[in-house]
Amino acid sequence: MPLTFQSASHGEIAFGFFNIDGDMLLLERTFFFADAFCRAVSNLAAADPDATFETTIPGYGIDRAEDVGDLMGAIHGIRHTGFLGDVYRRFPFPARPEDFRQKTRGFETRDEFRALIAPWSREADVGLAADPDRREISIGAYRFDREAFGELVRYVRRGGWPRWENDEPPAYVEAMMSAIREGEGI
Repeated sequence: MPLTFQSASHGEIAFGFFNIDGDMLLLERTFFFADAFCRAVSNLAAADPDATFETTIPGYGIDRAEDVGDLMGAIHGIRHTGFLGDVYRRFPFPARPEDFRQKTRGFETRDEFRALIAPWSREADVGLAADPDRREISIGAYRFDREAFGELVRYVRRGGWPRWENDEPPAYVEAMMSAIREGEGI
């Protein structure tokens, strides 16, 4: 589930996986798939840490909060509004607590998630940039100091909350972590 993280620009913000059956992430009202995020972070890790870095993550923006929906209402099956309501009608919260684990094969449902978000959103390239002078990394309009950005990366590495099933992240997450270990850009 998404957690709150401290941004340098907007205070506490929501970031994370919002459904265990997919690998889509939310950043407030911006959505993108985890593999695209991991690829962008891998490229950042390989970049010169003293130079400005910019790339984009293909994603989706939802302008109105009510079009995002009510995550807790959808999880509990009592209020299926907006995009999140559509997601939880299709992929309901598991009945057994032990089944609440982020699925490592969430990439297999991407076409369904794309179809579910389409009526509620607009496609948007989400910028990911590093500013070495400010020592900040931004995702879209949200700026993070390096420590807070590292918390976002660690969240994805562990599969958020509730963690990856069998504690084994997908290959694209392992590739990101390898790039971070080898690189200097983060």
